Amino acid sequence: MGGDTTTLDSPLIYSTEESSLDRNFPKNSLSSRTFLSGGDHFGSKVENGKAGLGFMDSEKLVRASSVSMDEVNRKRERNVYMDVLKSYDELQLHKDRLKEAKSKISSYTPGSWIEEVGGVKKSDYNIPKKMTLLLIGPKASGKSSLVNKISMALEDDPFTPQRAPISYSSVGDGTYFLQEYTIPRGSSSFCLYDTRSLSDDLTENKKMVKQWMTKGVRHGELIKRDSDDAYLKSKMKSKDQNSSCAIEAKVVNFVIFVVSAVSIFELMDSDDETKRQKAQAVATIFNDPLLSFKDDKPVVVLTQGDLLSLSDRTRIRMYLGHLLGIHPKKQIFDIPESDDSGTKLTIVNMLRYCLEHADKNLPFKGPFGSKDVLKILGSFLLGFVVLSILAGIVINPRNLLSHVNIDCHASGVDSVGRIHDESPQSDVNIDWGAIRHLWSD
Repeated sequence: MGGDTTTLDSPLIYSTEESSLDRNFPKNSLSSRTFLSGGDHFGSKVENGKAGLGFMDSEKLVRASSVSMDEVNRKRERNVYMDVLKSYDELQLHKDRLKEAKSKISSYTPGSWIEEVGGVKKSDYNIPKKMTLLLIGPKASGKSSLVNKISMALEDDPFTPQRAPISYSSVGDGTYFLQEYTIPRGSSSFCLYDTRSLSDDLTENKKMVKQWMTKGVRHGELIKRDSDDAYLKSKMKSKDQNSSCAIEAKVVNFVIFVVSAVSIFELMDSDDETKRQKAQAVATIFNDPLLSFKDDKPVVVLTQGDLLSLSDRTRIRMYLGHLLGIHPKKQIFDIPESDDSGTKLTIVNMLRYCLEHADKNLPFKGPFGSKDVLKILGSFLLGFVVLSILAGIVINPRNLLSHVNIDCHASGVDSVGRIHDESPQSDVNIDWGAIRHLWSD
């Protein structure tokens, strides 16, 4: 499973798994070649202080070097494969660290893992009151189930009711309304946002992602699509009785991309063009620049892996690593439907990865914070009122405020250094696109 665990020469790697590696690890598995630097070329020799080709002509040297590079790349990929495979046993070896790892998550507060480097201090960042982690993924990928597993792993209560409703089959309603879940329950440190599943329409997915990443997410907000049929629209309208416009928007601080191991397994070895296009569509959404924070792409959580063998799960992580451009061990976390200590440790490792990177990419404070702006505005108004009284003019403060061109609704947005509006209003108009550089660059 994922996480930056130390690679051990684990004695628990069985011969059956190694034989599956020989069966499943394809030759010529890399699509590109990596050329080594330096002058140690096969067949070269030194004569009179000069390097020469010796008995090999240039054509043979190029051919021999090409074969050598293919072999080097194959060995490199095989090493990564074995590293990922051994990580499953490492989790069992390190399960005694679970209590310590959970304690670090439980004691986390936004900004507590900021590294003060380059002369920048923690006080130089705009730190939100609560970190927001967004879950996105295809239909039936297990996002809601993951919410429940994360909550149970941190609460140590196997009898706690499930927080997120889940569907037994793919024909269920799924999630249509954005749902916020504080983790652990009742905490104010960070929260998960469960979302509606990605569509088969790439354009709709991009539109939905842009909405979440540029305008923020609101608990209870109904997610509509142009492709929804009339029956579904009518059904959702009847459910959407309470408007969510008055709920404050939260900026997304990091993204968790959830995929089903079974679904990926069906795609990766298929020659069907439609399935190849589905795999590419997953990669396209994952690599959407809006989902990344500077150089940090989302983490990937692999669900439902308990239905497959460890060798197949390892192959899936290797495949996703190439498809998405991320490390298969360090950024892909295998969280199956089980409650063993290894799975819980993976959950905690995944959360720590997300929160550390969310802290690292917090925006810097601008030259004036929101409180400074309000102080300046208050001083201006006070001075204006005093001068007006001295001049014998009766003024209405409400009329005065109506002419001040400041969007006070922005104060309802967490995570960008604004303060919270005591009475959030329903008409929230925030041009996130214009200020996104404050927290994404």
